[in-house]
Order: sequence, then C-alpha cells, then structure tokens
Amino acid sequence: MERGLLWLPLLVAFLWLAWQGSQEYQKVEAYRVWAEQFERAKYDIYAVLGQNGNDITWGKPTPKGLIKLETFSLLDVKEIKFLVDEKQIEIENPPQKGCVIELEFLFSEPAKSVRVPFTETSLASQWGKYFQGVLQNLNSQNNYNGSQE
Repeated sequence: MERGLLWLPLLVAFLWLAWQGSQEYQKVEAYRVWAEQFERAKYDIYAVLGQNGNDITWGKPTPKGLIKLETFSLLDVKEIKFLVDEKQIEIENPPQKGCVIELEFLFSEPAKSVRVPFTETSLASQWGKYFQGVLQNLNSQNNYNGSQE
C-alpha cells in the first residue's frame, strides 16, 4: 500500500505532462495549417505571425486554434520598435534575455500601435530587422513614385 502511495504523485505528474504535450501539439498543428497561406510565418508560445506581401497577421495560439487574429498593412506603419522589458533596444544589439520581448509597430494614426510578443530576443531581433528592411524599401518606393509624378 505504501509503495502505491509513493508512486501516485509520479503517475499524476506523468499524466499532467502527457496532457500538456497534447495541448502543445494541438497548438502547433493549428499553426501549421494556418501558416500555409503565408509567405513567411513564425510560431512561439506567445504569438503567431504571418506575412503576405505588405499584410501582417498575428494572433495567439491555443489548443482549439488561433484566436485574436489581427491584420494590418506595412504601408500604414510609420516605425518599428524593438522592446525588451518595456525599454526600446537597438535591434542590432539584442540583449541575451528579457522578461517581456516585443516588436511594436507604430502607425501613422496618432496613438495607434500593435505589440507582437516573442519568447526570444534573437528571434524578435531577426524579425525586426527583416520588417525594418521591408519598411525602408516601401518608403523608398513611395518616395521614388512620388518624385516621378
């Protein structure tokens, strides 16, 4: 009897871990199906992100599927900031770690922004560099087209 009671917590821990693994698998599968429609996509436990041309879609993964999906256009973005623990950091020199890691997309409209959370500073930095490059290309194309008229 005593041996059975000693093994019971181990059995409960194993069942809990198996359930957690199943939940995470369902999130990843929902993301995989969703990501097929995008040119570029990323998944982590905080957020999913997908890009099609100038449109960015992001949301939150759950075992039942993706929720709180929002889409915005890079054409409406004025600036992209790399935030670690609520402080703006140079995208070229990301810190090793931080508690709250986000890319903030600031729009032309005053007081409007979108913050996309990340789990790793290096991943957020790579995506931030990519989006800043796309944004610079869009701005230079708009300036070139504007000067042609």
